[in-house]
Amino acid sequence: MTSSGNWQAPEGIPDKLIIDGNWIASNSKDSTESIDPATGTAFVSVQLGNANDVDHAVESSKRALKSDWRGATPVQRSRILARTAALIRRDAEVLARVETLDSGKPIREARGDVETAAGYFEYYAGIADKLQGDSIPLGPDFMSFTLHEPVGVTAHIIPWNFPLVTTARGAAPALAAGNTCVIKPALITSLTALMLANILKEAGLPDGVYNVVTGRGSEVGDHLTSHPDVAHVTFTGSVTTGISVMKSAADTIASTTMELGGKSPVVVLCDANIDAAVEGTMKAIFMNAGQVCSSGSRLVIERAVHAEMMEKLVEKAGDLQMGHGLDDADLGPLVSKNQQKTVSSYVDDARARGCSIVVGGNAQGPSDMGLENGFFMQPTIIDDLSQSDRLVQEEIFGPVLAVQIVDSAEEAIEAANNTPFGLCGGIYTGDVTKALRFAREMEAGQIFINQYFAGGIPTPFGGVKNSGFGREKGLAALASYYQVKCITARI
Repeated sequence: MTSSGNWQAPEGIPDKLIIDGNWIASNSKDSTESIDPATGTAFVSVQLGNANDVDHAVESSKRALKSDWRGATPVQRSRILARTAALIRRDAEVLARVETLDSGKPIREARGDVETAAGYFEYYAGIADKLQGDSIPLGPDFMSFTLHEPVGVTAHIIPWNFPLVTTARGAAPALAAGNTCVIKPALITSLTALMLANILKEAGLPDGVYNVVTGRGSEVGDHLTSHPDVAHVTFTGSVTTGISVMKSAADTIASTTMELGGKSPVVVLCDANIDAAVEGTMKAIFMNAGQVCSSGSRLVIERAVHAEMMEKLVEKAGDLQMGHGLDDADLGPLVSKNQQKTVSSYVDDARARGCSIVVGGNAQGPSDMGLENGFFMQPTIIDDLSQSDRLVQEEIFGPVLAVQIVDSAEEAIEAANNTPFGLCGGIYTGDVTKALRFAREMEAGQIFINQYFAGGIPTPFGGVKNSGFGREKGLAALASYYQVKCITARI
């Protein structure tokens, strides 16, 4: 792969907090540097908020909820969201470039993320004026009906792997239902959530409806999730942090949506189209360098087709070229030095235990491109692991595929379910009965048949077991952002 070396950041990237429609300096007077993961060098600094900034943001959102935003009609909300979608598409290239520099992902993936973010605002724009209640038949002497009312100020704790998409995924339905938002982006990938504030303002969103407070989880996140004026918390991240968030929210009786970890299986049965299964598995584990909650990080394969599939899979994985995301490399870096250390420690441990690393296994950037200081991890496949192996049971969050061999469809279902997680599951088979039996028996929120990462904005997304609860995306997401009021009158 040839490097362009054109890795400069666009001008005008915001570096302050956005509260009540204004760009303001943080109370802490502290800042952090955003690092390009491919080079390991800083390209912009961002101010870090603190508890005082959170209080300011929540008060702003609370005030906007009771004034300008409450007075907006559903049609007006719909039009603002639709304009937002159009403006995101107008600014798509600069947003994608910043997302790539901030997170490391290939530019094609960042462009896809930007389009998806626009799609969320477009989708919920079409719903904002259709959130209607029900009429309840109680007989001739009563009239009873329900209203859908916003829950209030909503807090959104955003992960570092999909910064813009996850912000849009939560903010769009929250705004459609008439709520206000306080966004706490991940410390290391906060830029596009800030840039979205300018777009929303240009689209006509009143000041205070969308606030962004950057900062550390211990200072900003903890205070936001325990704030007495926050009515709902939407969180995407690790199981450990999610438990802490739930505990904080419980103290103020705030509701929560939890999208947590995953260790999702791609099951390949002996009657599958092997070429399609190889392509699906490659996408499932190597998209965004494996830093996807719903990635197919386990391959559960019937023994009869194991050798054939592994030969093809290893060849394709070995051909992937690492490089800078702005050069649209096959595989970009991991998001940070810490993440690189975490992922490589799993592989090093597997190597020390004598596990079969059939491709990859090294954490080293391509020196011929000047990226030797980047946070890279080779695409890695580790074969023939036992069900109890930590590579099978624990979320690695990197381009590392754990392979399990089974002898029947029934054993495949048992293996697929035998982890603490339940976010996704995929199956490749030519037998529709086996596919549907897997879909019924698999303990997960999303099931993919003869494909992976299927669905889209309209399809509900969320997990079971340690993968969380509640649903993002589609109509199901709106349930978190409105409360049902029932009114009954004697007539």
